[in-house]
Amino acid sequence: MAGENQINRRGLIKAAGLGARVGLTQPVAWAAASETPKVKGNLKQSVCRGCYKSMPLGKLAENAKRIGIKSIELLTPDEYKELKPTGLTCAMLKGACTIPECLNRTQNHDRVERSVRDYIDFAAENNLPNVICFSGNRRGMSDEEGIQNCVTGLKRVIGYAEKKKVTLCMELLNSKVNHKDYMCDHTAWGVKLAKTLGSPNFKMLYDIYHMQIMEGDVIRTIQENKDYIAHYHTAGVPGRHEIDNSSQELNYSAIAHAIAATGFDGFLAHEFTPVHDPMTSLAQAFQICDV
Repeated sequence: MAGENQINRRGLIKAAGLGARVGLTQPVAWAAASETPKVKGNLKQSVCRGCYKSMPLGKLAENAKRIGIKSIELLTPDEYKELKPTGLTCAMLKGACTIPECLNRTQNHDRVERSVRDYIDFAAENNLPNVICFSGNRRGMSDEEGIQNCVTGLKRVIGYAEKKKVTLCMELLNSKVNHKDYMCDHTAWGVKLAKTLGSPNFKMLYDIYHMQIMEGDVIRTIQENKDYIAHYHTAGVPGRHEIDNSSQELNYSAIAHAIAATGFDGFLAHEFTPVHDPMTSLAQAFQICDV
């Protein structure tokens, strides 16, 4: 079935782009090819490992490189050691603490400090830019107490992060659908925390999917808070699936243009769970955000 029925790499990218413009819900099937795509590249793009966990990491890396993606992220140190020979980076290292139990409770600080320091060391040794962290859940705690507790915990490690030139990124997550009771669920709360701490090595991971659910107004929020955002995640709303123009409500091309216009030099990572052919959907997402 090669020959006429086989779509080459350039054809895939064109078809994915066409699908984004016309609102295609069932993109053309993925076909691997060795041709390197020509990309605009004003935004560096990454992909989150957990969305493709059924695919061996080496195979995901091979396909990601063909698409033009530079990073596979939310890896543990051992997973990055496996990835490193492929030449891809890991734009966000995971594992410093868990979503419900992290920095907003002082009883967690000893454990979190040990873990974060280990991850900072690994990131610095491997020239990786970011380590993820979380606020933790509220469980009745006030927003102000949560900020003060997070500041107390972060002060134990942020000087070390500055010395090692690694950025700690707290992820903004929705508490409405996916992460009930999570504290860092609005941009204003995260930015207030960052301003209170006052370190260039602590910023937000702005997850576009989560913040669309919680507050909307995505582009203006990005523009006004660009100095406090180190990283972005994508996914379609609702459903957390493909970021096309027919199955979800966000205009990712416009959002990507807005991010690039701020002078952003970090990574935008795709964290949607595909319902169509996974690599075709990832190629289509790459094309939509290649501005």
